[in-house]
Formats: sequence, structure tokens, C-alpha cells
Amino acid sequence: MLTVDYDRLGLTPGMRVLDLGSGFGRHAFETARRGAHVVAVDLALDELVATRATFQAMAEARELGDDVSCTVARADGARLPFASGTFDRIIASEVLEHVPDDLAVMAELHRVLRPGGRLAATVPAAVPEQICWWLNEAYHAPISAGGHVRIYGRPELRTKLAASGFVPVGDHRAHALHSPYWWLKCAVGLDNDANPLVKAYHKLLVWDITDAPRLTRTTERWLNPVLGKSLVVYADKPEAVDVRVPTLVGAARQPGRQPG
Repeated sequence: MLTVDYDRLGLTPGMRVLDLGSGFGRHAFETARRGAHVVAVDLALDELVATRATFQAMAEARELGDDVSCTVARADGARLPFASGTFDRIIASEVLEHVPDDLAVMAELHRVLRPGGRLAATVPAAVPEQICWWLNEAYHAPISAGGHVRIYGRPELRTKLAASGFVPVGDHRAHALHSPYWWLKCAVGLDNDANPLVKAYHKLLVWDITDAPRLTRTTERWLNPVLGKSLVVYADKPEAVDVRVPTLVGAARQPGRQPG
């Protein structure tokens, strides 16, 4: 299940891509399939181990080009172990809502992105997220360790990205069918996967993801602007500007008053 629109991201083969907060690698795998070099970064060691194993399996199954590099790294988003301007594209999917100092992470993402590069940042959309917080306090921090620490409105995310040096260039919502599922889980208990309604809705989502039927795809496309569970903002790092003052070679000297 992909949240980022790769056409809007402007990904092309051979690009260097950072997937921050990669989890079990859903965006990292798609990025590699499209011929880009990807570094999947997360703090969860078990998820990185699983992602690395999947990369290896994809390579053995010849799903990846021979020249595509896929690596994993355990790192803090506020202190990334990469040189400035390393990446052509960055994906930060559903991670900024987890970190206490989101501006520090945005500053690091700006640093490691090359001038002219593009970031896709996704967070839970405000209204669906607020309903989850109302329904169950265990859904978010501090009761949920490592849970969501803030709710982003679209203006706030765009403003913070701009304050970090990015230029927001577009946004959209995604996964409208997932919002009612999480409301339902919050209402009956986040760990109550045996609930008949939860099981039935989960079966619907699996069918949608695996078969992509026209009925659910069309319905979600209509509902996304209102009920989309995720907000995706695309933002560019401006090209470097040469501010050097040109030297005028052989410029004419202003004639002065000649002695009389």
C-alpha cells in the first residue's frame, strides 16, 4: 500500500533516494523496483532486518536491476549519517508525527537533499486523526509509547517545511477507506482484532490492496479529498544560486577632469 505518488515525486531510474522511517519497506521496495538506489532508514532494528532480507529476496528473484543498490541504516532522523546533498529524492512517510522535534528532522532532510531535489512528506490527516484521538487515548502518546505526538493540519506542515528551507509544490490526501477502519479499531479496542466488524473491514481492505477492484479504487478516489487518512506534501529544495558579483574585465575608466 503506497501513500506517495511517484509521478508527483518525479522519480527516475538511477536517482539516489532516502526512505526515512521506512518501517518494513513498502516505499523502499517500490523505489528499488523503479530502478532507483535506495537507503532505508529506521530506528527499529527488527524492521530493518526484515527489509534487508526482502531486498535480498527481490534481487535473487531478478525483480531488481543489476545496478540498483539497496541498503538499510539504523539512524535518528535528526542526526543523519550522510553528507549534505547526498540524495535526489526523499520519502518521509508517517514519521514526522512521531518525533518530538520535527523541525530538527526537517532541517536534516533539507541538508541531505541535493539542491533541486524533492521531498515527499506524509502524515496522518488532521480530521481522521483527531477522531482517533477522541475515541481512544491509547492511540497516541504519551500512553502509546512511540505513538503520535501531534496532529498536523495542512497549513502547519507546509509552513514548517517552508521554515526549514523547502518550497512546497503540491499536496493530496490518500487512503480514505482506511479512516473508518482505524475509527472502528479505536472504538472497540486497538488490540481487539477478533471483533467481527474489525475482521470484516480488514478483509475488505486486503481485497482492495491485493485485487484493486474498480469499485473500491473509484470510491476511494472520490472520498480521498474529504476522508483521506494520510496527507502528502511535496516540497522542493531550491537550486543553489550563484551570488558572486562578476568582475568586469577591461571596463572603460570614467574620465576625470583634465588639468588645465
